[in-house]
Amino acid sequence: MTGDHQTLALLLFGVFVAVTLAITTWVSRNRHGSAEEFYAGGRLFSPMENGFAIAGDYMSAASFLGISGLIALFGYDGLLYSVGFLVAWLVVLFLVAELVRNCGRFTLADVVAARMRERPVRIAAGTSSVTVSVLYLVAQMVGAGSLVALLLGGTSGAAQTWAVIGVGALMVIYVSLGGMRATTWIQIVKAVLLMCGAIALTVLVLVRFHGDFDQLLRTAADRSGHGSQFLAPGLKYGGDWTARLDFISLGLALVLGTAGLPHILSRFYTVPTARAARRSVVWSIGLIGGFYLMTIVLGFGAAAIVGSEAVRGSNAAGNTAVPLLALDLGGGADSTGGTVLFAMVAAIAFATILAVVAGITLASSASVAHDLYASLRRKHAKPRSEVAVARVAAAGIGVVAIGLGLLARDLNVAFLVGLAFAVAASANLPVLLYSLFWRNFTTRGAVWSVYGGQVPSLVLVLLSPVVSGGPNSLFPGVDFQYFPLENPGLVSIPLGFLAGWLGTVTSSEPADEAKHAETEVRSLTGAGAV
Repeated sequence: MTGDHQTLALLLFGVFVAVTLAITTWVSRNRHGSAEEFYAGGRLFSPMENGFAIAGDYMSAASFLGISGLIALFGYDGLLYSVGFLVAWLVVLFLVAELVRNCGRFTLADVVAARMRERPVRIAAGTSSVTVSVLYLVAQMVGAGSLVALLLGGTSGAAQTWAVIGVGALMVIYVSLGGMRATTWIQIVKAVLLMCGAIALTVLVLVRFHGDFDQLLRTAADRSGHGSQFLAPGLKYGGDWTARLDFISLGLALVLGTAGLPHILSRFYTVPTARAARRSVVWSIGLIGGFYLMTIVLGFGAAAIVGSEAVRGSNAAGNTAVPLLALDLGGGADSTGGTVLFAMVAAIAFATILAVVAGITLASSASVAHDLYASLRRKHAKPRSEVAVARVAAAGIGVVAIGLGLLARDLNVAFLVGLAFAVAASANLPVLLYSLFWRNFTTRGAVWSVYGGQVPSLVLVLLSPVVSGGPNSLFPGVDFQYFPLENPGLVSIPLGFLAGWLGTVTSSEPADEAKHAETEVRSLTGAGAV
């Protein structure tokens, strides 16, 4: 990219970072230091504010960069990510949002521990939450590396490395200083910026084709190198039965995984009532639905205007399709319009990454402090010391995410998020649904459910083509691929539910009927909710 691109984009990066750091500093001066303030922002946000923040949390680098890139490379099969991410919110709205707000306090483990023996359940749920969060963080780090490398000169390894390290350092600062309140306002600002950027690009794409969506699709198919196959199912997931099963596995993970994501569940605790939590989800569905419709236009627009080969040439996984599209829509690499539009899109994408990693880091550090640390030292843990542990945990999680992000920088970010969703759907969702709806569920069932979904999903990923055995694997030089699917959800999600059932029916400890009745009344009515 030219010096003008770099200067303007870096200037816009700097403006966003300065604004968000100012928000964080202002919030840190006005906070009380309590656990409720740090984890839930004092529960003072309105449904609209929280809806924008949820949308900001959910519309990640995977959505903006990864999904558009997959559509640009694989057409119809890439579009399936958009559908899966959106449909998942119906599960959240109807099964999870209001009940979780009534039953919990800060984390997923609060909901399960309400009717179980706390220590084993909190350790299991806390471990799972941290695992999902770190996988999700890695996807954002990879997106940051791809974006900044493109900005600073193509595929510069040093640029990618410093981008990942910089994002990691900023997310630790946001979480440590500002907690949930600062993170929420950063999400709101980012959601507004992202929606404005997506609307502007979508309008420009449609104007280029005079509002004729059919012409857009035909041109995309012509320039994709695949012809009519580009617009039909099967380009990525239809080659053989393994590919088709992989698609089913991915769909299950996307649709069921959202309801088990720790950073999404923690958002329901930032509003004062369960009704506000449900209204938050309605706001977020409207925003997220509009956004995913626009990613379809942007993905096919990138294929039609930039060309699938050019997208693949810039980044093999397609993560730079949207910035390249913006460059072309603005008039090309040497034009003022292209420079400005490219810089704006790059800055918005970078803001997206920063905001999302802050939310995920906060959720995972809360799990470490509120679930793991407080469980091990329940008698000695005070709210203030718990918050101090959360700040230290944020730094540790940041270091781990940076290391894994550097290792996985050549993988598609939407695909990486699909793995995080698979672990969330396998380990977190079964225990959450069983706790809310199964009267006979026991402590052993809860622990077995978490580990019975989490361990197989991680083991199957390690034995899959993602890690070894192929040219696009993490370790292409070795081959210990024994599981043929790239996403483990098809196997690991049923195993999570099965393990929870098996642990319960083999448990010698009877279910606590009184606690279940209390949880049921509380979840449905809000009586006694924090």
